Amino acid sequence: MARLLSVNVGLPRDILWQGKTVSTAIWKTAVTGPRMARRLNIDGDGQADLAGHGGERRAVFVYQMDSYLYWQKQLHREDFVYGQFGENFTIDGLPDAEVCIGDRYRIGKALFEVTQPRVTCYRLGVRMNEPEMAALVVRHGRPGFYFRVIEEGEVQAGDEVVKIASGAEAMTVFEINALLYWPGHPRDKLERALRIPALSSGWHTSFEALLKQANEGGAATGNAGLAGSSGPPLAWRGFRPLRVMSKVRESETVVSLLLGPEDGQPVPAPSAGQFMVLRLGSTSAPALMRSYSLSGAPGEGVYRVSVKREPHGAASSYIDEALKIGDIVEAGAPRGTFTLRPGSAPVVLLSAGIGVTPVLAMLHALVVEASKREVWWLYGTRNGREHPFAKEVRDLLDKLAHAHSHIRYSAPDPDDRPGVEFDASGHLDLQAVKWLDLPSNADFYICGPPHFMTDLTEGLVASAISSDHIHTETFGSGSSITPGIASAPRRAPHLPDGPSRSGALISFARTGLNVRWEPAFGNLLELAEACDVPARWSCRTGVCHTCETGLVAGGVVYDPDPVDAPADGNVLICCSQPKGDIVLDL
Repeated sequence: MARLLSVNVGLPRDILWQGKTVSTAIWKTAVTGPRMARRLNIDGDGQADLAGHGGERRAVFVYQMDSYLYWQKQLHREDFVYGQFGENFTIDGLPDAEVCIGDRYRIGKALFEVTQPRVTCYRLGVRMNEPEMAALVVRHGRPGFYFRVIEEGEVQAGDEVVKIASGAEAMTVFEINALLYWPGHPRDKLERALRIPALSSGWHTSFEALLKQANEGGAATGNAGLAGSSGPPLAWRGFRPLRVMSKVRESETVVSLLLGPEDGQPVPAPSAGQFMVLRLGSTSAPALMRSYSLSGAPGEGVYRVSVKREPHGAASSYIDEALKIGDIVEAGAPRGTFTLRPGSAPVVLLSAGIGVTPVLAMLHALVVEASKREVWWLYGTRNGREHPFAKEVRDLLDKLAHAHSHIRYSAPDPDDRPGVEFDASGHLDLQAVKWLDLPSNADFYICGPPHFMTDLTEGLVASAISSDHIHTETFGSGSSITPGIASAPRRAPHLPDGPSRSGALISFARTGLNVRWEPAFGNLLELAEACDVPARWSCRTGVCHTCETGLVAGGVVYDPDPVDAPADGNVLICCSQPKGDIVLDL
């Protein structure tokens, strides 16, 4: 008979870790006497990061004495106390390899249901003083699991744990954990997992993504359940020379480059909405590196990128002033997942400023396929002088059977004609979008300044548009994911403090920063953090794939090896070091 050995609770506290303030509730303390198990937690317990922990489906975390003994042996430690792994219940029995998702247990006066394995982040490593602990519990198949509280009631140490029902499909915590994180994701097991009603929604979504990946015949690489879609396979590795075939002024501030193959070999067609990283020759050393969306029609045998001249922008100034027809630029293969989805649902292409470029490529693709879908073209800019592609867009919309257009100028010039060049004055904001009464079942593709995308995305979700139908693309460096880290004023990316270095050259393409590598950084994530380059991470040990980043050129080595490999052309920066000069899509 399984038995509850200890009830452990703890409230969020701030700790200092690697010079940063971290809010965490992973420190739990054993309590005596009865405690009330409620829908969201045990009385006296709390969670600091509700995005990753807590909630109705993750109300109570369970860890087993068998795993305690296992880790004592593996780690050669004898200093464990109840709550060591951040668990609320320390239990003698209920091993991960036997407990199934959906199993129900009576403990004391409360009734619980198993909902998912624990998703372990870096804070377990902090608590255990073992930086790789998040990866170790996954690799060794000992994650522990969460309970949902079906019936509230008092529990206390010494209570028996009585199984009263078995979960559908009889898939153990160990199996479910391995199915998501370990290499190989058998279709039959994914289908079984998706038939388990008790499985948490986040895990359900991950398994749906993996099943879709499996149904595509394995063409996609990486783990779609962790990192989402990786896009189509890269057409080439590293950089390829392309010749500037033409240079076209699109507006007062925007110029387009038509890039063709320098070697005469055909160039593969991109997916509409993708971008390329260009390495531009200049008098500066090292070369300038920037990401630019492709703005032309797919399948034309050339690539068009359109660049806005930015004040003090070294790359955009070089393109505008110095780059000539016939010059050679080096280009990474088209990449990115902000691409037009197939289907029959209405399409809303919503952009502002230079954010027009990827959605213009989508508009071209819709025309090429003679789409019968309802298409809405919504665009905002300052005035006619800064309105690129105006005639091109009108001509494209005229070729579609069900097209609509709405243009807004925030500061129209006196000679800009309402009803001709633009439809209304003011910003293209949520109020304007609501006024247009767009179809609620549409796919929305949004690109523009960060505040523009944030406001529209949040507003559309609040207006009952499904987040699955809202797609965004970010120019420049994206937002960070740094769970539990206290917010601080954001610094512009910069060279790391300390003396100059002579190691491999690490280029952050979106940030425009080139930095020399130094092994003291440990991994590419630590280098990015030292430079204040925005990065995304959670486990820091090659498990969760939150840090998965495009590797535009060069190669890396891993230490430790990731549990499951990233997608082709990507890298996990939290556990990798460069083999030589590399270019990252950061």
